[in-house]
Amino acid sequence: MRVYRLCLQSCCVSAVFSGRFSGSCSHTAMFSCFPGLRARKKSSQYSDVDSEHYSSLVKAVVSTRVSCQTPERIENEDQWLYGSVVKSKSKLCRALKNPWPLLNDAKRVHDAETAEGSMTRISLKRGSDHASTPSVTKILQKTMSAQQVFYLERWKKRKIAELGVEGFKEYSKNLFTQGKLLHVAVERILTGEKPLNEDGVCLENVSGYLQSISHVLEDVTGVKTIESVVEHQPLQYLGIVDCVAMYKNSLCVIEWKTSERPKPFLDNTYDYPLQVAAYIGALNSDKNYNYQVDCGLIVVAYKDGSPAHSHFLKADQVVQYWDKWLFRLEEYMENDVSPSPC
Repeated sequence: MRVYRLCLQSCCVSAVFSGRFSGSCSHTAMFSCFPGLRARKKSSQYSDVDSEHYSSLVKAVVSTRVSCQTPERIENEDQWLYGSVVKSKSKLCRALKNPWPLLNDAKRVHDAETAEGSMTRISLKRGSDHASTPSVTKILQKTMSAQQVFYLERWKKRKIAELGVEGFKEYSKNLFTQGKLLHVAVERILTGEKPLNEDGVCLENVSGYLQSISHVLEDVTGVKTIESVVEHQPLQYLGIVDCVAMYKNSLCVIEWKTSERPKPFLDNTYDYPLQVAAYIGALNSDKNYNYQVDCGLIVVAYKDGSPAHSHFLKADQVVQYWDKWLFRLEEYMENDVSPSPC
């Protein structure tokens, strides 16, 4: 029997190669009978693809079924699991209830030739007239956005975790003291009224700040106002302007700021442009000043002495920030009908 099988196998093989098989026994059928003689399949370029990894994608592409997870069904499931969705109210673009011009037609903007003159300095006296008038700083603090409040609180918590409660109080006190000393030093540099070391004022802690703003001070001339109160009586707010002077041939309200982090762009200064615009509007409205301003300058100084970033606000920019300030002022007045003294 074994000899017969071998003979039959050899005859079949010879018949395949000699072509003596009829059409009823095709080549494919003959080769399928002998696995060892099957032709090798050509390797496919997709043979190495991880089919299991892309199985869900393939099913999604080739499937003709429509998913039952419609938006309505998903929303109903969410309401059943988590309750009804509370949608936030979209803020509507509304017009100002009490629009007010930035410039005063009764005054004119000073130029480089007319900027020289006596310097104005009006101290804040909290009497009957100013008792209920809120400051620009207070209004901006009370009307901060939720995002601003979040970042401010996060910064405060981080500092408290780092320094402790008492350490944070001391840290805040030092920041306030350094800012005050910087204003005193800048005032004496610009006015030349007193030497920097007179009255026992210690300027060692602000020497880095002074070095930081030195290149800006070179372009500041024709000082008109230093640390002076400006009040907008029709709109009922006031503020204390750091400086009004010529900066590169433009009369500006100048604000000196300190920062631990660089603020190379105007967007990094948060509400400072609104503060400057508010001061400009108040100064232009205030009868104690016989001139008006349409430009601003924000100077951010750094303790390590690195060059300060100066942000110049052109007249058209000031007008834009003035409108934003008016919205904040209206918000404050609506939420605080009887503002307390700041």
